[in-house]
Amino acid sequence: MILVTGANGNLGSATLAALRTRGALAVGGSRVPGEGMRRVDFDDRAGLDLTGVSTLVLVSAGYGEDDQVVARHAAVLDAAVRDGVGHVVYTSLTTAGDHLGFALAHRATEHLVRESNLPWTILRNGLYAELFGGLLMWAGDGVESAFGDGALAAVAREDLAEAAAVVASDPAPHRGRVYDLVGTPITAGQVADALGVTHGPISLGEYRRRLLEDTPGLLPFQPPMLASIATGIRHGFLDGTAPDLADLLGRAPRDPLTTAHAAAAAARPHLGV
Repeated sequence: MILVTGANGNLGSATLAALRTRGALAVGGSRVPGEGMRRVDFDDRAGLDLTGVSTLVLVSAGYGEDDQVVARHAAVLDAAVRDGVGHVVYTSLTTAGDHLGFALAHRATEHLVRESNLPWTILRNGLYAELFGGLLMWAGDGVESAFGDGALAAVAREDLAEAAAVVASDPAPHRGRVYDLVGTPITAGQVADALGVTHGPISLGEYRRRLLEDTPGLLPFQPPMLASIATGIRHGFLDGTAPDLADLLGRAPRDPLTTAHAAAAAARPHLGV
């Protein structure tokens, strides 16, 4: 049986759906499980039960400070060793993302995965095209961003889910492999052109100010995380390509520009009449 953690999240739910489409025996795990899911709460170390799991798709816990995220991952890996899980597939961060504000938790977890002595595969996921489009800020009839002219090798979340399903459904050929799953570089200007609007660049300082002062609901670690994405794209650190995604999928990845365009269009304010 394959168990996908974070099954109520976007990547986890898409991975679970992709596995079932392939005919795999797969269940979801979540802190708050729905029908047909197993309860998997990384913060409840004593309650973690991975009995009967042959392959664990460990979707990064995220949404916490690094020490909390790594502790959660350590807990589930300890349970995987104890309960005899046969293979761990970990969704990590693209190789080009080492300078990003959330990279260290991923690299620390990769170390834990390797040291667990379990068979493993690491999927270094690129940043989502959905995220790229969603981070464009609507201003009047155009969009603004701190990305400048920089490009992001963005990837559609659905492609990453399908790649995870390919590996998890037959993990043996992928044992000990690290895959860099990135897409085609796109720019904020290209997304704006697809929307039929202008792109107005803003400074990194102005972007940080908006995150800190104008964006309610962000957790303390999120403004520096988002600012690191912006400066990484702006200065050309996240535009590298790799063949791994197409190789795993057996086809060309989805067009990230189309996906980013849809995400940006969905966030467009609708003015009342």
